[in-house]
Amino acid sequence: MKPIVIIAAVPQEIELLEKALEHSGRVKSGCFEYIEGTIGNLRVVVCVGGVGKINAAAATAVMIDRYQPQLVVNTGCAGAYIGSGLSIGNLVVASEEVLADDGVVILDGWKDLRYMNLPSVDQGGLRCHNLLPLSRHASEKAMQLADYYGVFLMRGRFATVSTCSGTSQQGAELSDRWNALVENMEGAAVAQVCLRCGVDCLEIRGISNQVEERDLKKWDIPRAVEAVQRFVLKYIEEMDRPDTAPIMRATPEL
Repeated sequence: MKPIVIIAAVPQEIELLEKALEHSGRVKSGCFEYIEGTIGNLRVVVCVGGVGKINAAAATAVMIDRYQPQLVVNTGCAGAYIGSGLSIGNLVVASEEVLADDGVVILDGWKDLRYMNLPSVDQGGLRCHNLLPLSRHASEKAMQLADYYGVFLMRGRFATVSTCSGTSQQGAELSDRWNALVENMEGAAVAQVCLRCGVDCLEIRGISNQVEERDLKKWDIPRAVEAVQRFVLKYIEEMDRPDTAPIMRATPEL
């Protein structure tokens, strides 16, 4: 059976996932080091790709080329735009990703890749510019699982940036432009490579902060990454089940 590949930017975002792997071993391929193991009957590969779109794209390409996975899960933390309805510790799953600051600045202001007539993906009848779809089937399964266990999970559009928003004004500009819920630095790159390779992609993140005037004292990255890793583990455990419905439990734990 094809494995599941999990990609995150930094080690803190995959610590619990690594610990959950059985029969695991560390592997190095080229410039990337990752861990292979199992969760139940499923083969799982966990990779720390590095921060930003270039690292994320390179790691995703290497993982897909080596493993031809059935699913790529991109996880970690994200900042929630003001007005999204998301709070620190909440979970959010991507319906779409957007290359939020890829484009050109002219006298009339910022313009996107469509304006430039430069698609980010153009193959097999699929033509995307800034907006990139993710697997609807995978995100719907996540929503159903969250509903069953009573876990708050919101689904919507994610914005991927190279320059993070450190003010509420910049966050409002991007969220209004793209109708996005959250901001991150890798998701669109992972989604883009998966699209090109025909591999399903699930992106799910924990909220570590609000996108406002940057103040790290208000952030809670440990809470965000712990919550999302526990949910990703539940998601994988359910994938390992022979049926499609979760086992009924009197006291679900996440």
